[in-house]
Amino acid sequence: MTVLTRSRVGVAAFYLVQGLCFGGLLAQVPTLQHGLGLSDGVLTLVLLLVPVVAGGGSVLAGVLAPRLGSGTVLRVAGPLVAVAIFGTALAPSAGVLFPVVAVVGLGLGLVDATMNMQGVAVERQAGRSLLNSFHAAWSVGGILGSLAAVLAHGQGWSLPVALGAVAAVALVIDLVAAPRLLPPDADLAPDAAAPVTAAIPWRPILAIGVPVTIMYIADSATSSWSTKYVEDVLRSSATVAPLGLAAYLACQLLARLGADAQVNRVGPTWTVRVGGAVGAAGLVLVALAPAPWVAIAGFALTGLGLAVVVPLAFSAAGALDPTHSGVAVARVNLFNYVGFVLGAALIGGIAQVSSLRWAFAVPAALALAVIALAPAFRVRDGVSARPPIPTSQASGA
Repeated sequence: MTVLTRSRVGVAAFYLVQGLCFGGLLAQVPTLQHGLGLSDGVLTLVLLLVPVVAGGGSVLAGVLAPRLGSGTVLRVAGPLVAVAIFGTALAPSAGVLFPVVAVVGLGLGLVDATMNMQGVAVERQAGRSLLNSFHAAWSVGGILGSLAAVLAHGQGWSLPVALGAVAAVALVIDLVAAPRLLPPDADLAPDAAAPVTAAIPWRPILAIGVPVTIMYIADSATSSWSTKYVEDVLRSSATVAPLGLAAYLACQLLARLGADAQVNRVGPTWTVRVGGAVGAAGLVLVALAPAPWVAIAGFALTGLGLAVVVPLAFSAAGALDPTHSGVAVARVNLFNYVGFVLGAALIGGIAQVSSLRWAFAVPAALALAVIALAPAFRVRDGVSARPPIPTSQASGA
């Protein structure tokens, strides 16, 4: 196995674990709320704390990675997330839960930023698009985390046992994968003591960051409200209603599994443009759906189209960073959390004053901006990658 292949496997493992931890924790939120007797208002504050602190974690990653290397930070932050999600299950009260969740958020921000820095570095070494495959590993992890909660409920496991099992699996995978990450000199700035932020302007970051925000607004709308929309507005059965989210996640995974080949063939600009159009069409179909199956098809199209935006945004960010420091990646990662917070507030607010149909119409309109901003992703078209690692440097797996 070549050094490049080993690194690709190691980085993909951290993506999978991040999805596993995030999905496993979110699937247990109702159990956590019931166990601590949290009101909906307190639970909302707990959930909002995660992206707010994660934004700080992403900023911190942008400071540490140019000096220590993204792999060094990731080796510490990955296990931190696993331990922290287990800590949420042990919190005896809301007062203790808040600082524990803050640690979860900090770790998630650090990992989100540094694993994408590693992904960009591996992609640069390979000289071809790979980011979508890494994000596909995250999607697989998220699905496995949700299934872990189903297993735990079916077996009657307590919350500490359920999240402890997820954390244990995550720790083992992280520890096995850690030696396979790229070494610090793969993405350190040439002069670790020199300022690297001044060389990366904000304008192109905004041009690719706004589509990331829009994607996460749509993602938040689908993840939080699709089941309620299909069941309450379209009058489906409780058995059919969750199929909207299932279709969205399944098609998101399928899109990411095949998108790298498309990017390598036609480039990221057209891939984002087509993805934005398909995503917008899907959301329009959801908003106008006369029956549950139409909405489910719309959610499937939404996942299929918008899934490519985030991976290609990180690829574009890597190309904007002349020092390969990871600062641009950390900045783009901030738009993830902006979209999460805006999505929760925007969709819930519109549904409260109007209806869920109008709530889904808003991200449908916003998705048109993804099409308009697709040329910003052109920075990766024709960008010369670092030559692949010679096969003579191969080592055993």
